[in-house]
Amino acid sequence: MIIGNKSFDKGTHIMAIINLTPDSFNPASRYSKDAVLDKVAQVIKDGAEVIDLGAQSTRPGHIPVSEDEEIDRLLPSLQLIRKNFDIPISVDTYYPKVANEALYNGADLINDIWGLQYGDKTMAKVIAKYNAATCIMHNANSNVYNNMFEDIIAFLNNSLKLALDAGIDKNKICLDGGIGFAKDIDQNWDLLNNYDKLNVLGYPLLLGTSRKRMFGGNVEDRLQATLESTKLATEKNILFVRVHDVKENYEAIRQVNGINN
Repeated sequence: MIIGNKSFDKGTHIMAIINLTPDSFNPASRYSKDAVLDKVAQVIKDGAEVIDLGAQSTRPGHIPVSEDEEIDRLLPSLQLIRKNFDIPISVDTYYPKVANEALYNGADLINDIWGLQYGDKTMAKVIAKYNAATCIMHNANSNVYNNMFEDIIAFLNNSLKLALDAGIDKNKICLDGGIGFAKDIDQNWDLLNNYDKLNVLGYPLLLGTSRKRMFGGNVEDRLQATLESTKLATEKNILFVRVHDVKENYEAIRQVNGINN
């Protein structure tokens, strides 16, 4: 997969979560403009290869903010990072207007939790206009499925058609099964343990489990379970893991790969 000026073709790579919101579910991941450059420098040192910026919380029960407020939260930090670092930048948004502003200001990938299918479905055209990359995630309005995996695959196939018809390069697409979105705890575990079923679609995969409620307990107690899911992702050759704790997840990947120093 190509993101910006970098190609990812094998192994498991880290996408570091940096939230620009006051209400993300993990308080430790929230950063202001004044702190964001130090944080980016640190996660790069710790092993991140992609930065994922989020300017709107998508936690369960979140209250959506407007496109303009999301842009106001996003752009100052995005511009600073783009000016100071040569690393692929992802922006987590489902608003086409936000995506347009992000890509114009130097973002390389749009990470869309609604799989390019939100609203008027113009997101794919925005991404294609900038020859950018995208991560297409499965989502739904409920967790009632005829067959969960068949329904996820059908949704993602619809998203892929939107992407390819708009002109997005197939080498700039990855897929996310959407753990934590429109799925209960048992469904999340079923998806995690069988994530490689999504390989039937023929695109690289991203796994996002970091400190999610499927692991139980409080958010601060979910690191070890997250690391186990990262090890599983590495064993299954999933291309990206999207995580809060870069250093620890990087070490987990190295352990699976037999790298001890």
